[in-house]
Amino acid sequence: MRRIEHLLVALVVAVIVIGVVFVNWYTALISVGIGSVIVGLAVQTPMTSFLGWIYILVRHPYRVGDRIQIEDATGDVIDVSYLDTTLWEFGGKYLSTDHPSGRIIKFPNSKVLNTMVFNYSWPLFPYIWNEIKFNIAYNSDLEFVARTMQKITAEEIGEEMMERVGVFRDLLAKTPVDELEVREHPRVIFRVSENTWLEAIVRYLVPPREAGSIKTRLLPKLLAALNAAPNRVMFPKGDAR
Repeated sequence: MRRIEHLLVALVVAVIVIGVVFVNWYTALISVGIGSVIVGLAVQTPMTSFLGWIYILVRHPYRVGDRIQIEDATGDVIDVSYLDTTLWEFGGKYLSTDHPSGRIIKFPNSKVLNTMVFNYSWPLFPYIWNEIKFNIAYNSDLEFVARTMQKITAEEIGEEMMERVGVFRDLLAKTPVDELEVREHPRVIFRVSENTWLEAIVRYLVPPREAGSIKTRLLPKLLAALNAAPNRVMFPKGDAR
């Protein structure tokens, strides 16, 4: 809002100055119009970015503090100026996790006019689905695997996921996809892997900034529980891991 106030003040001052120079207000306004056309032709890209800034203010594809992805850039929005947006990058080229990389990314606001923006911090539902998967043998006890993975994940996530799913269901009820099944607890699914193993996948809801830390806490607990029953859970061995 402060930037909008500064912009309005600058426009008023500009009109007053031109009015003083030209005395006649009609002539002043005509001069402003002609000047705007000339400036627009001379700085087409900055003007498009300025329009992008207005679009961001009106449509809110993201706000300061949101975690977003636009093209190959991913990060937390730390500033939205008249012409560009600044991200504090997470992940990126040098990291395989969702931790901040230490790099700053700037891109022109014009990108939001013709590029998809993925927002992980939607105010109505600031959560994302996350999952952990293991390769297991076909002759593993799938019921035991599913029960174990679901129990440990539910203990870690707790009742928070139930609350998040409740919000998600309320949102879905207002859309054409209201018949989509959403469970209140972590769900385990099995999928055939390309390397002749089964993939055991546990899926759950988390705040985007906590995805990495929650997965780090869950992995050793899941592995310990599954490895504790070698007769019921068979993992790939040797080079097949």
